[in-house]
Amino acid sequence: MLSNVFCRGSARTSAVTSAAFRRPLINTPKIRIMPSAVRSNSTAHGYVEDLSKGKMLRFQDSLPKLPVPTLEETAARYLKSVEPITTPAEFAKTKAAVEEFVRPGGVGEALQKKLVAKKEEANTKNWMIDWWNFYAYLGYRDPVVPYVSYFYSYKDDKRYTSPAKRAAVISAAALEFRKDVVSGNLEPEYMRKAPICMDTYQYMFNCSRIPAQPADFAKKYDPNTNKHIAVVRKNQFFKVLHEVDGVQLSAGELEAQFARVIELANDSTSSPAVGALTSENRDTWTSARETLLAASPNNAAALETIESASFVVCLDDTAPVTLEERAHQYWHGDGTNRFYDKPLQFIVNENGTAGFIGEHSMMDGTPTLRINDYVCDLITNNKINFDFSSVRSHLPEPARVSFTANEDVTKAIDTAKANFRDVIGKHDLRVLQYLAYGKNLIKKFKCSPDAYVQMIIQLAYFKMYGKNRPTYESAATRKYQQGRTETCRSVSTDSVAFCKAMASADATPAECIALLRKAVSSHVEYITAAGEGKGVDRHLFGLKQCLEPGQETPAIFADPVCSYSSSWFLSTSQLNSEYFNGYGWSQVIDQGFGIAYMVNNDALQFNIVSKKLGADKMFFYLTEAANEMRTLMETELEAPKAKL
Repeated sequence: MLSNVFCRGSARTSAVTSAAFRRPLINTPKIRIMPSAVRSNSTAHGYVEDLSKGKMLRFQDSLPKLPVPTLEETAARYLKSVEPITTPAEFAKTKAAVEEFVRPGGVGEALQKKLVAKKEEANTKNWMIDWWNFYAYLGYRDPVVPYVSYFYSYKDDKRYTSPAKRAAVISAAALEFRKDVVSGNLEPEYMRKAPICMDTYQYMFNCSRIPAQPADFAKKYDPNTNKHIAVVRKNQFFKVLHEVDGVQLSAGELEAQFARVIELANDSTSSPAVGALTSENRDTWTSARETLLAASPNNAAALETIESASFVVCLDDTAPVTLEERAHQYWHGDGTNRFYDKPLQFIVNENGTAGFIGEHSMMDGTPTLRINDYVCDLITNNKINFDFSSVRSHLPEPARVSFTANEDVTKAIDTAKANFRDVIGKHDLRVLQYLAYGKNLIKKFKCSPDAYVQMIIQLAYFKMYGKNRPTYESAATRKYQQGRTETCRSVSTDSVAFCKAMASADATPAECIALLRKAVSSHVEYITAAGEGKGVDRHLFGLKQCLEPGQETPAIFADPVCSYSSSWFLSTSQLNSEYFNGYGWSQVIDQGFGIAYMVNNDALQFNIVSKKLGADKMFFYLTEAANEMRTLMETELEAPKAKL
């Protein structure tokens, strides 16, 4: 995995190297569930309610379309983004290529007209979505774990330490959320008091990614006829109904079902670890799926039982304790007790610790953050009655989902297990739980918390390597129809100047503070533009898709700086939840780090992943950078105020 698809060659190469795009989310503090008084003002902002689509989707048709920025503004932002990461000679060559591309009557103008025309087509809701889903996700062939999926790790709950009981309350809470999604009664999310796109919620429940060539596809099942959970224990799958006789199972009934699954799995002989196949390269899994289906006519129904389930609950026979152990467990596990193609998988361990893994292709992180935060909020704050007292006697027992494995299937599973161990073994992971300060103190510094933490990451990288390199942060474009994400390029001339000043013995604290504030301001400017659909990467990606087959590649795309500037040596993304003690995913390129971070009220947390580049060293430098920046900014807070 090397770089952004807009600078790559063939469609095959683009699909394989497009991991740069797939990051789970964004500046979540900007996304809110608004009070009803605010929501009622939405029509005043130009959003028309169509209640025939249900409460959740009532604003969808009045959301604006994703814009196409002008060539001139993208060219200016692109040059500004590459200048701090190039030599003067490289920058001069890149500038010439850009100027040639945007000149009146040039190839860029022709491609821009095609892209604008596509955007304006009556049946086009989002000019990018089909290209994006193919190249960035469904056509991507590397394993979804560890390269695409992401995880959340829940804080412990002393009331629910048995795995069956913890799984029961998580499932009961998730089913409450499912009710609102399936009925269409879920309140939309809002950004700056404006409703945002809720389209991807349709892929949350009763859905699965299906392996296929040349691209996978998402298959949705009727939620009204598929009212069951797929539960997996010791590689054995079970079908657990979550509604019987029109009544949703209570927490006590769910607990009894999960306890029975544990009992049945523990007493059973081993089963073929079919879930391991979902950890494979997507072409390999496509072929293995056909082999599995050919092995027995019963295997098709077994697969459909899992794929059509509302969600998956993984009852793992492990007991992770440290934050690193938990991160590994939820990010990938052992590669067998999972079905990685499902968008929602809740994981519960023997010691009651719990978390979540999400498949990324049809949903970015904001929807899954919402359901996970909702689940934890309901449980932690006793917002619903978890009835453990009444258990109906006539409930069907968990039904074993049986697979028949012939020699070819067994060989494919064994190969998948070996490949999984090899891939995971190439990674290192550290979790930094930084408790010295968080959002509250950063706000006293009068800085954007997200931008401030981005500068911690930039400074840490500079300390480790003596330079800054291309950095990705995800920005949400859900204010637009079918909006997903845009890249925020975190490295700026100002961020580089700040890092160099912090390493200099000659720079004064006042100078470093001034440079930090400029760097924060530059970052806020870029990520705001990205959220408006005016970043660099998606626009250039769209322009390249408009090239005719066989058409000569413009110099802007052939320029090595184009590829380098979108090779994410740092792939970063932020969320905040007071209910989590972990969140993360992988690096994007072999030479880079994946750094997921949480900005909570009084703490920061970083999940650091790389291919043996030294996650422990990055852990140290992040700590040092956070400490130094706090000391720096507190000199300003403690300085005596000038008298008027």
